[in-house]
Amino acid sequence: MTKVLTDARSIRIKGRSFLAVVLSPDLPLDEWLVRLDDLAARSAGFFLGRPVVLDVTDLDIDRAQLTDLIAGLVQRNVSIMGIEGARPSMLSPGMPPILKGGRPVADFEQPSTEPSAAQPAPQPKSASAETRAPMQSIVIHEPVRSGQSVIFPEGDVTVVGSVASGAEIIAGGSVHIYGALRGRVMAGSVGNASARIFCRKLEAELLAIDGIYQMAEDMAPSLRGQPVQLWLEGDVMMAETIS
Repeated sequence: MTKVLTDARSIRIKGRSFLAVVLSPDLPLDEWLVRLDDLAARSAGFFLGRPVVLDVTDLDIDRAQLTDLIAGLVQRNVSIMGIEGARPSMLSPGMPPILKGGRPVADFEQPSTEPSAAQPAPQPKSASAETRAPMQSIVIHEPVRSGQSVIFPEGDVTVVGSVASGAEIIAGGSVHIYGALRGRVMAGSVGNASARIFCRKLEAELLAIDGIYQMAEDMAPSLRGQPVQLWLEGDVMMAETIS
């Protein structure tokens, strides 16, 4: 006879993916923290309630320096959910766990979306580069209101309307805003330096492409209130008006 074992008090364990912001500090750490303070001061609430992964893959630091870095981030209310690229010897009890194998996962909070035709991803520059799936796109048919987020790491995001102050768009590809852009936009969020940002009226709080960010007040005054496109040339964000 086959016996079926059941336990009403069993613990249910599931796997689930969440999108997190990745911070990749550089040396010297005290100067990097000053730049982080500048970002937080000029984009209020950017890190509030947002899970963050600390990537120290390319940092030549020891356990004491990592401990001080995490303490500095905690003081700034940056919630570190895990550490990527750290050697086991760098960790001490109470530190966030080591994370491996991070990958983009789709999650967006705007219900009125419509998938459009797939677009081919850029070809890898070398044979050893990881092959990416074809880029997709979504279309948001209404304004994105303050406090809302649209997160789509798989490809392009198009908003047929405005993006309010306090709202944000995070896309793996390019972002197209057919209205006023008053919130935050992060394009190329999964390492796509060829991504661009287009908007009908530039009044943004923060703009970023492939991790290179800029505040709107740092841009030429002639761009404010104008239709603009933005792109990267190396590590410099470029912008020009469009007709």
